Parts: sequence; C-alpha cells; structure tokens
Amino acid sequence: MNSSELSRLVVGALEEVKGKSVSCLNVEKLTQITDYMVIATGTSNTHVKALAEEVVRQSKHVGIKVQGVEGLTQSEWVLVDLGSVVVHIMQAPVRALYDLEELWNFSSTEESK
Repeated sequence: MNSSELSRLVVGALEEVKGKSVSCLNVEKLTQITDYMVIATGTSNTHVKALAEEVVRQSKHVGIKVQGVEGLTQSEWVLVDLGSVVVHIMQAPVRALYDLEELWNFSSTEESK
C-alpha cells in the first residue's frame, strides 16, 4: 500500500468514528519525515482515544506496521505514526493552539478530504 492509499484509509477510519474537520496534507516536498499528515479533531478525551484506536485497528488489519502511538494517556493530542503517514488527533482547543495547517503553510481547507 503506497502512502496516498494509506492516507485515504486513515481519513476513512477517522470519518467512520465521526472525526471532525479531517484534513490530509501532502508534505512530502516539505520534509523527509513523512509523506502525509492527517489531522482530525475529537470532541472529548474518549473520542480522541477512540479515533486513534480505530486508525491503529484498520492499519493493522491491512498489514501496516504502526511505528508508535503517543498521547493516549491524556488523549488531548494523540499522534499515530504509520511511517509514511503521521496522524494527529486533537481536541479543538489544542488543534487551534498549535494550528498545524498554518505551521506547514496550508490553509485549513487545502488538501482536505
């Protein structure tokens, strides 16, 4: 599975569990760390955790190795590292504070799926 297909799988997983404002940013020309960053908002700690767990579940189901998961304890910002796709799942205040789309010079609607 290439990185573009994996990013679509992640977006689908987040949408299945009602993730809010899901954005998919192609950053492969901006960094060597990853090809895509997927950003989504969860409505509560429980929702953020459920979103992350669904991404991990669906990724493993198709044979993708999960490199790491950080932030599940607090579940205000959970990062799921799938190698070529990095997923940021945040509660709204945290997402607004860090504004990753602006950090990577994307508008919040550009590259959205």
